[in-house]
Amino acid sequence: MRTVTATAAAVTAALAAGAASVAAGRFASDAALKAPPGRPLPTEPRLTVHGTAAGQIVLTRDLATLRPGTYGLAGNGSHAVVGPVLATAPPSADTVVRRLERVTHGTLSPGDAVWLTPNLYVGTPSGALGLDHADVHVPGELGPLPAWFVPGARRTWVIAVHGLGTTREHALNLARFLHRRGFPVLALAYRGDLGAPRPPDGLNHLGATEWRDVDAALRYAARHGAERVVLLGWSTGATMALRAAAHSGLRDLVSGLVLDSPVLDWQATLRALAAARHTPGALLPLAVRAAQGRTGLDAHHPDEAADPIRLRVPALVLHGPDDTVAPWEATRRLAARRPDLVTLHPVRQAPHAAMWNADPAAYEEVLRRFLTPLM
Repeated sequence: MRTVTATAAAVTAALAAGAASVAAGRFASDAALKAPPGRPLPTEPRLTVHGTAAGQIVLTRDLATLRPGTYGLAGNGSHAVVGPVLATAPPSADTVVRRLERVTHGTLSPGDAVWLTPNLYVGTPSGALGLDHADVHVPGELGPLPAWFVPGARRTWVIAVHGLGTTREHALNLARFLHRRGFPVLALAYRGDLGAPRPPDGLNHLGATEWRDVDAALRYAARHGAERVVLLGWSTGATMALRAAAHSGLRDLVSGLVLDSPVLDWQATLRALAAARHTPGALLPLAVRAAQGRTGLDAHHPDEAADPIRLRVPALVLHGPDDTVAPWEATRRLAARRPDLVTLHPVRQAPHAAMWNADPAAYEEVLRRFLTPLM
C-alpha cells in the first residue's frame, strides 16, 4: 500500500511540475506575444523624475538616460520630449540631466515614473505636426484597419508600419520629412492595435500573420492611385514589410524597403523579452516552445522573412549592435548575403526601433539618398 501511495505522490508531483513548467513558459512568452502597443517593452528601464528646471529634466542615471539623441519621455498621463545630456550640468553618481524640449501633455513632477520611447509625437498628423491628413479605413482580412493618410504629389507611396511597443504614432517621426519630399504616406494600425480588429487568439505573431494587413494596405494604395510603394517598417513592422514584399499578390508594386531594427529571428527576440522579465535562463526554451504551440511559429527553421533569396527589391536597413531586442547579427548576415540589394546603415548607442532618435539628421540623410532613385 505504501508503494502505491508513493507512486501516486510521485506521479502527482511530476504532473504538477509539468503543469507549472507549461504555465511558466506561457507567462514568459507573453512578454512578446502580448506586448501591448504603446507600452514600454520589458527591456526598457523604468526611470524616476528627480526634478525639472527651465529647459532641463533630472532623471535616474542609467545606460538608457545616457543615450545620445532625442526621445519621447512617457509616463502615466504625461508625455514630453527630451534632448541630449547636458554636459554643463553638475555631475552626479545617481542622476542625469537632459535637455527638456517640451512637455506635450500632462505634468512632470519629482517622483514620477517614466520611460523613454522612440515616439516624439502624440496625436494625429494634423494635431501633432500641422499636416493635412485623412482618417481612412483599409479593408483588412479581419475587418477595417484604421490608418492616417497624408497626401503627397508623387505616385510613389510610403506605407509605414510600427512594431513592438509602439503605435502608428511612431510614423510621425518621419512624416514631415516624407511630406516635404512629396510622398503620400499611409500610417497603418493593424490587428491588435487600438481601433483595429483583435486577432482571433489575442496574440502578436511577430509579423507572421500581421503581414496580411500590410498586404491589405498595398491593395488600398493600388486602388487609390499608387504606382509604386516603399514599405517602411520598424521592429516587427519591418518583418511584416519583408513578408509582404515576398508574398503579397501585389508585391510587384513594392519598389523598395526601409527596415529599422528588423526582427529577423523571432526566437531570439522572444527570449530577450522573456529574459528582461527576469525569466530564469532554464525556462527560456519553454517560452519558445510555448510560443510555437500558441502561434504556430516554426521553432526549427529560421524566420523566412530573413531569407535573402526572397529579397527582390532594394532595401535600406538601419540597425545597431546595441539593440537588445532584435539581434544585430541576423541583420548583418542578411546584408552580407545580399550586398546587391541591401544597404546597411549601422547606428550605435540606439535602442530597439530608435535608430532615428540617436541622430535624426544623419538618419534622414541616409534615407533621402535611398529614396531619391525610387521617387
